[in-house]
Amino acid sequence: MRVFDAELDFNNVVAIVSVAIPVLAFFWEFVVIRRKRLGYRLQMDTLATDTAHAPSADVLARMRDDGHELVEPSFVLVRIENAGWREIVPGDYLTPPDDKTGIRVMFRDRRVVGMAVTELSQPTLRHFFVTTRDGTTQETDGFGKDWEDGTGVIRLPKVTLNPGAHYKVLAVLERRGGSPHAPFPQPEFQAAVTGGMDHSFAWLRWLARLKLAHTESHTFASGAALAGMALLAAAVVLQASLTLFFPARPAPLDCVGGTLHLTGSTAFEPAVTAAAEEYTRLCSAKGAHIPVDGGVFRGSGAGLTTLEKAGRDAGISGNEGLGDHIAFTDGPAGKGHPEDLPRPVVYSLFTLVVNKDAHVSNLSLQQIRDIYARNITNWSVVGGADLSIHLVNRYSDSGTRNALEERVLAGKPVPGAANGDCASLDPARPGVCEVDSTDTMLDTTAAQRGALGYSEAAGVTSADLVKLNIGDMPPTLEGVEHGTYPYWQTEYAYTFGEPPAGSIAAAFLRYLTDQGGKDILREYGNRPCSETRYPLVCRPT
Repeated sequence: MRVFDAELDFNNVVAIVSVAIPVLAFFWEFVVIRRKRLGYRLQMDTLATDTAHAPSADVLARMRDDGHELVEPSFVLVRIENAGWREIVPGDYLTPPDDKTGIRVMFRDRRVVGMAVTELSQPTLRHFFVTTRDGTTQETDGFGKDWEDGTGVIRLPKVTLNPGAHYKVLAVLERRGGSPHAPFPQPEFQAAVTGGMDHSFAWLRWLARLKLAHTESHTFASGAALAGMALLAAAVVLQASLTLFFPARPAPLDCVGGTLHLTGSTAFEPAVTAAAEEYTRLCSAKGAHIPVDGGVFRGSGAGLTTLEKAGRDAGISGNEGLGDHIAFTDGPAGKGHPEDLPRPVVYSLFTLVVNKDAHVSNLSLQQIRDIYARNITNWSVVGGADLSIHLVNRYSDSGTRNALEERVLAGKPVPGAANGDCASLDPARPGVCEVDSTDTMLDTTAAQRGALGYSEAAGVTSADLVKLNIGDMPPTLEGVEHGTYPYWQTEYAYTFGEPPAGSIAAAFLRYLTDQGGKDILREYGNRPCSETRYPLVCRPT
């Protein structure tokens, strides 16, 4: 049964926000804002004296009203429009019913001398501004000009406007306050319309009291919609960045509960531990538990011993298989393990590491073989410092050691340790010691001047250690695949017999080899066998 982890992680939140923003922006823009949108444009506001350079412009500057010359006369052209997608009717203007004026345009320090409607998008709009009574044409009650407390006012009526409809008003004003020749304050537009929400949107009535909007010559979207689009773009960029730089690991196709015991290679331990922790997290709802603390990885040979003991203690025989134990080894187990079933998982990159005080970064294959044959015992012989060479080896059942002997030393064994205690090595005399784990190997080599050891390449992080090039080739998977770097080994997962299909051991192996677990193994510098030409052999091509 496929199990989906519904955990609401950060990527889920970003995805939800990315969907919610455009939906809300569309709703706000086209259901609320643009449902009924009364807009204005101030298309001209200029002094008559600003045109003095034109021929006969002095006529404009010397305009008169009731016999007196206008003081700093100015011209204003206002456009009023319906920028929404619903008709605006007189009942939509938010003024008292007995007030025939729907819009007021205020001009501080200026008096409105006269005005006229200069453009109507529809001829039928004319009757909102003028009416004919007894053969006389006069302005309607809602259309006119006022003078209130030092402010000139243009009153515009409650005009019915279809979507896209507009009208323009041209006015002449003069200065009636402020300092002479000082800039005039910006005109103030006072108006609002209801959004026309019906009963199904009654809860939005408080949002639907929409003020007169300052629209540009090419209307696109309101400020709220633009902000929503900007947030959407930011969310998309963020999610793309997270996907690119922090790709989410897919959940296992099947999660199985229970406890799984892992053991074996200390070199492979960091990668397997990371995969186990991720599997446990993804399958926590099923009760999956993989303990990886407390030194459960003790080496390839010790891991096989632990696996076989668990199988025998469980009384496994015949076609049965142990479903809660897996041992990992550097390379195949060899003869003498007939009940253990191998599965190649990755091939790993190994490296020789040397204490930085040796001042050596590159050795030829022959120099390495001579060092391990004890024909060379001082780093100065290979161009390094005058320091004795101390060989720090793993125990004989170590897969990392076996890979060194097989692939670098041409099948010859490393020298035996005269003293297993690395701390008792004499700095002045070449020596050999042995340790039980990769971590101890790296710590000992970093602490002992002149020491030479070996490890899985991705685990070398100490600044006191140098990864050695072999024959001028650095330790890389590319070098392994091109046949120019020799130190590598296939990592195997061993089970005691074939684990039952529904066991946690079988589920974890599927996750590790064919699902998200292989991405974790790749991050630790390994090449998953499923990505090689012959996965069951799992060797560089």
